[in-house]
Amino acid sequence: MDKKLQKIILKAILIILISGCANQLPPGGGDVDTTPPEIIEVYPVNGTTNYDDNYFELEFSEYVDKRSFKDALFISPYVEGKLEYEWTGTSVTVSFVDGLKKNVTYTITVGTDVVDRNNKNRMANSYSFSFSTGSKIDRRTIRGHVYSNQPEGVLIFAYKLDERDDTLLKRKPDYVSQTGKDGKFQLNGLGESKYRLFAIKDEYRDLIYDLDQDLIGMPHKDILLEGPDTSSAGVYFKLFKADTTAPRLLKSIMTDERHILTSVTEEIDKKLITSDNFYLIDSTTNQALAITHVFRKYGKNDEIVLVPAEKLDINNSVFLFADILRDTLGNEYLNDFISLTISDKPDTTSPNVIATDPSGRNTTIDFNNPKISFYLNDGFEKTNIQSSITFADTLGKGVPFKISYEDDATVNIYPLKDLISEKDYIIEVDLNAFVDVSGNKQDSIYKLKFKTISGLEFTGITGKLLNVDFTEKPVLVLENIENGKLKYRTNVSEEDFNFERIEAGKYLLWCYFDVDSNYQYSYGWPQPIIFSERFSVYSDTLKLKPRWVITDVIFNFK
Repeated sequence: MDKKLQKIILKAILIILISGCANQLPPGGGDVDTTPPEIIEVYPVNGTTNYDDNYFELEFSEYVDKRSFKDALFISPYVEGKLEYEWTGTSVTVSFVDGLKKNVTYTITVGTDVVDRNNKNRMANSYSFSFSTGSKIDRRTIRGHVYSNQPEGVLIFAYKLDERDDTLLKRKPDYVSQTGKDGKFQLNGLGESKYRLFAIKDEYRDLIYDLDQDLIGMPHKDILLEGPDTSSAGVYFKLFKADTTAPRLLKSIMTDERHILTSVTEEIDKKLITSDNFYLIDSTTNQALAITHVFRKYGKNDEIVLVPAEKLDINNSVFLFADILRDTLGNEYLNDFISLTISDKPDTTSPNVIATDPSGRNTTIDFNNPKISFYLNDGFEKTNIQSSITFADTLGKGVPFKISYEDDATVNIYPLKDLISEKDYIIEVDLNAFVDVSGNKQDSIYKLKFKTISGLEFTGITGKLLNVDFTEKPVLVLENIENGKLKYRTNVSEEDFNFERIEAGKYLLWCYFDVDSNYQYSYGWPQPIIFSERFSVYSDTLKLKPRWVITDVIFNFK
């Protein structure tokens, strides 16, 4: 009888003796199980050499979902042959049908996708062990961290650089690991070689990067492991969508005789939301027709509203054209067009304010360089708009201001000097001055009341940035963990740094080298490879309290 069969029989007998031949049932009542499953024993033991069996075994601390185990199992180097799974209680035996290669170190990784059968609790961290079919085992490792809103379960693909670099992502990786809840990962059992790593949110779990589906994180360099037992730490990734698809016009209908609601496949650059970028072609009369107003539908980044300069003939065929459609990543589509569903429904709606910033739910603003925005439901003529707005404190003292237009339905108001702290203000907008192309307007006053903050609500940090070459143009970023809009950055030219006027909250402090000098972190590109900008993250979350500045923060760039 071979060793594998003996172990299976012994385990089966043990389970029968313990359970008394009874079926395992979840306990009735009591607390809900929140304990994640763990691997408590493996065969062969980690570090085994001269291994000549064709299987390995794992024992879990509890019953786990079999399908989730298969999805979470990664074997490095990648094994092309078929695997067979045999379960005995909480243990599983995985056999290599085609056997294993000689003189190769194999690393078995069970990722965090494994869940238990009772309450679908996920494994807290991935588990790895290695064995060798030869006389020595590779012990080189790479450790790192994926920084993301949802870092758990991200796969780390590692490729040996022994072929054309730009073909790597077209095949399955040589080595695979998976991040835990904290985003940390470790690749074990690596041979002496040069490696390229990617962090992949592999949606299909097929170990192939899908540009249209998967988020990806780029390395800032390749990793060279040479010499015995070498390791590399501090390999960090930020995920992004490497989108190469340009936006397109998706659907265009008239909601009434003067308004065209148009959907696009994705958000387009707001600089292109102008009447100059769009026009109509009446193919029946072979005429070009102008657009007079364009604006983004409030709260809808993928919908825009266009107002034709004249009424359209419902009996004619009309097409909407866009000169340029460009997304936020720079992908462009030129001269796109779509047929238009025409309406002769009368336009009877008057322009009205539908939202403001600050809003009615948050009517406090900073007194230092504030911006107040009014969002309307329609485009309007821009004559006499500033004269229709009054800005004063509650005692009637006027505030000088200027205005700008974000699009044809948004007015931004900027005081020409700082406001006074802890003071009430009111802006009144005479809507009678806002006239749409049909001549609709309303005789009413819109009032927005707000109060400036005291300034004591702010916090800040001071500290030192160490272990950097300041000729590499480091940029420090202070990023609110709970509110992505709260992000502060500063160029650093010496060790000492300082952040002032920061809103209270929990923050992540990180630093990157601004190689391209665009004052934005550059994620790189997968194919052909463009490395990301190197970054490092401060070890602790900073809890910034109002009226309290944290001092002497020591940030060692690693």
